Amino acid sequence: MTKAFIVHESDVEAVSLPGGGSFRLLEDSENSDGLFGANRLVLQAGANGTRPHHHTKSTEIFYVLAGTMEFLVDGELRSVSTGGLVVVPPGTVHAFGASADGPAEFLAVLTPGIVRFEYFRQLGRIARGEADWDSMDELHDRFDVHFDGGPEWR
Repeated sequence: MTKAFIVHESDVEAVSLPGGGSFRLLEDSENSDGLFGANRLVLQAGANGTRPHHHTKSTEIFYVLAGTMEFLVDGELRSVSTGGLVVVPPGTVHAFGASADGPAEFLAVLTPGIVRFEYFRQLGRIARGEADWDSMDELHDRFDVHFDGGPEWR
């Protein structure tokens, strides 16, 4: 049975991205016994968060905290501003990024959760030029992230 827990900002690991963006790693599904994983992402104006992909085991929920995000969901591009919620069920191809108008911030929850903070750490290394994109090949099945297209999606 999952016990209640609190994650303090001072305890959150930050994975920096070029240009001032960052992942804030909130819950890696370990404290919630696999119920969910959560992170917060800040993207600079026009920055992509990820290329088109899907998950086979989890639903991903996005809540836009600030700015405007662009989401590609099943081939349709939609803008979602502060306060908007996007729910992506398993098998649905999606991608996301900040609009060109300014930076954006959102909370992402994956349920059921998968221990995958290492996935975000590796994305940070790739974004900073410390690793090649090919390094993700061995991580797809482990982290239930299956890519469905290249980096140019909008």
